Amino acid sequence: MRGPLVVIGDTLLDRDVEGAVNRLCPDSPVPVLDETAYADRPGGAGLAAVFAAAAGAEVALVTALADDAGAARLSSLLTAAGVQVYGLSLAGTTPEKIRLRARGRVLLRHDRGGAVGEPGPPTDAVLRLIAGASAVLVSDYGRGVARQPALRAALAATRAPVVWDPHPRGPVAVPGVQLVTPNESEARELAKVPPGGSRLTTAAQAAQRLRDRWRAGAVVVTLGGDGALLSHAGKTPLMVSAPVSAEGDTCGAGDRFASAAGLALARGALVSEAVQAAVGAASAYVADGGVAAALPAPVRACPPVLVGGGERIGAAAAGAVVAEVRAAGGTVVATGGCFDLLHAGHVATLQAARQLGDCLVVCLNSDASVTGLKGPDRPVTTQGDRARLLAALSCVDAVVVFDEATPHAALGWLRPDIWVKGGDYATGVGDEPILPEADLLRRWGGDSVVVPYLDGRSTTDMIAAARGERRTAASADAPQPEPARSPVEAAGPAGSTAEGAR
Repeated sequence: MRGPLVVIGDTLLDRDVEGAVNRLCPDSPVPVLDETAYADRPGGAGLAAVFAAAAGAEVALVTALADDAGAARLSSLLTAAGVQVYGLSLAGTTPEKIRLRARGRVLLRHDRGGAVGEPGPPTDAVLRLIAGASAVLVSDYGRGVARQPALRAALAATRAPVVWDPHPRGPVAVPGVQLVTPNESEARELAKVPPGGSRLTTAAQAAQRLRDRWRAGAVVVTLGGDGALLSHAGKTPLMVSAPVSAEGDTCGAGDRFASAAGLALARGALVSEAVQAAVGAASAYVADGGVAAALPAPVRACPPVLVGGGERIGAAAAGAVVAEVRAAGGTVVATGGCFDLLHAGHVATLQAARQLGDCLVVCLNSDASVTGLKGPDRPVTTQGDRARLLAALSCVDAVVVFDEATPHAALGWLRPDIWVKGGDYATGVGDEPILPEADLLRRWGGDSVVVPYLDGRSTTDMIAAARGERRTAASADAPQPEPARSPVEAAGPAGSTAEGAR
């Protein structure tokens, strides 16, 4: 692969709620689900991207992210799975799909997220990404990303093979895509095939109509456990049977199929070979237990990236501030760090950062993150107290807490215009700061800067000095050492020492 597999589309937050049903609701004849566990995961285009990353590919996801806690959670899950997130702005809220399950069966699906928001335009970095892709997968869930005019123009211009996974509420595919991957019901609806024919006849007619109407190189109609039917040359379709037949949770099987096809094309496969690989991957996916078994452990176990705890703390608070500033055309500034034992140097950096824009969001390392970076003796102050101290400063508008070693997931959601670090960070040649977040900021056209800091202020030095003061005070109260004695005298009675005797 000469470049990443680029996945473009709408991402949803999916949650599976597992529980037990032992009684009916007293005021209505419906089962009561007693929740025992839940698991969050990216849905839609995000799930397709996670599948491709789990296969070892370099994957970049171009998707729209709202300014809310759901998008923050998605950014954390996607980053943990190894997906590079290129976020577009999104008006409104993150769409969520919640499945209530008992004994492996879905009892009810609850969708929320309100009206479809309008995705913002792509940055130059996104357009360059598409131009340099090894393949592109458009995973359309009918929420607007696939309609974005600049993205469609970039897709029409790329030389990379494009796989289009359509949605009945979405737009037509860009002319010239290499492969379109609807399921049976989607194909019938999109192609307007009248009822009455056999299953294979209907699928073949739908595939041929879509291929002609959308000027696609090939159309493959997925047929569940029976495999897929490919229309790609002439009038006779190719039927690819599933290698295994299994019943189970099919949620995400279409995303698994499309991601496998996209990866195969990225690696140089023919369309027929890509379809065969995709049928095999989707069949094995269902047979092995579906989405619950297929996702890598970091995605299933990833803790929430941002936590609440106060009026100006957490994803909801930060999202509200950022959304208000963006709506007014203002500048969003962010900074980050451990802020263990808040001191004058920290305050100077925060004040300087706030002066660069219209709001300042602080990304704060959680207790677990600080321990991982600085050792078992840190932090000295818990994340709850550190967050409250920061939020109390007039120069800080919101605080978010993250568990990872770096704030990349939080930044991928916040997408600040300016990222600020204190001047104790080294600078490179010329005007370019050496900041690990600099490349990330370029994805959405942001800038990274350093600001002056107060020399001689250091949390580590403060901790060392405090410990030294405690030792000095303790030694002043301790008994004075006895005169030096011989080794035999110092040994004292058996089982003791002079130090132990004191």
